[in-house]
Amino acid sequence: MACALLFNRLLPFSHRLTRTSVCFLSIFLSYLCYCALFSAYTDMQKSGDLTPSCQRLLPDGAKRKSLSCVLPMDARPSSVDVSRLKTKDQRPSSTLHIPRNDTPSAPVGYVKFGNKKLPNAIIVGVKKGGTRAVLEFIRIHPDVRAAGTETHFFDRNYDRGLEWYRGLMPRTLESQITMEKTPSYFVTKETPPRIAAMSRDTKLIVVVRDPVTRAISDYTQTLSKTPDLPSFQELAFRNQSLGIVDTSWNAIRIGLYALHLENWLQYFSLNQIHFVSGERLITDPAGELARVQDFLGLKRIVTDKHFYFNRTKGFPCLKKPESSGSPRCLGKSKGRTHVQIDRDAIEQLRDFYRPYNVKFYEMVGHDFKWE
Repeated sequence: MACALLFNRLLPFSHRLTRTSVCFLSIFLSYLCYCALFSAYTDMQKSGDLTPSCQRLLPDGAKRKSLSCVLPMDARPSSVDVSRLKTKDQRPSSTLHIPRNDTPSAPVGYVKFGNKKLPNAIIVGVKKGGTRAVLEFIRIHPDVRAAGTETHFFDRNYDRGLEWYRGLMPRTLESQITMEKTPSYFVTKETPPRIAAMSRDTKLIVVVRDPVTRAISDYTQTLSKTPDLPSFQELAFRNQSLGIVDTSWNAIRIGLYALHLENWLQYFSLNQIHFVSGERLITDPAGELARVQDFLGLKRIVTDKHFYFNRTKGFPCLKKPESSGSPRCLGKSKGRTHVQIDRDAIEQLRDFYRPYNVKFYEMVGHDFKWE
């Protein structure tokens, strides 16, 4: 159109030109128009216009009425681009077809680091001993990654298989340690052989506490969930007047540490098991964590600068990290006031546990002084 208009403007002068000159002039004007159109098309491509050029796809040699527009993966339009295309071309979707990719993709710039590995170390017990505190404290270390919730794989979900278990683990780099904690493992007879079948090199951490105090703490937690629970004495004794303790009650049975440890030593050597004192974890968290780091072969990075003692809760909390607005303490279920138990019942339980405690001290080579 532009070429025709330009030629009409020059037409009055054409009577002065020979036929040959007119032909050359026409060719020259056509060339100029071609250059102008080609330049405009190139500029549109450089501007990032993602409008696809559609071609008829005839896979079976038959004619098809619809058009299929195929773009390379790195040039497929986003939802914003698709909206722009629809605005420019209001034809029905059967005419203009943009292939969908229903598989979710990671955000631009996001890269998944590391792999999910079976744990190198497991906190296997004991309930109400301080396992959550140890997990939260040790995971401050940059070389430790831990599953946040109790997996109960080796005692409740073993039939799901190791790949299911691996899927619960966080991603870790080659230099990092993968951990999990499930306190019921220590008192479950089937757990030691199952962990050994996974790896005999697994490092085990057991957080122990005065078994009498631990039993009262266990009862207090259960009572908060079941208010109509019988009294502590009714559950702890078959006959309190005779001092006969009911070892079938789980809260009592857990405190028989020596008996449970004998089961573990059939599958793991003692140097693969580290015992954390629940009492010292409260009075000296940095000291206990230093020993845990040594046991795991880690540099001592978690130190006393990370802790402060919360007098309201009665146990240490983590100091405010630079990236957080407040200190980090364990949940409301930690540090609750224990139920008051009759003094005679406590003394009877101490007499009951004493021989088991002495045997446990001898087995691990350490006196925890639970008196």
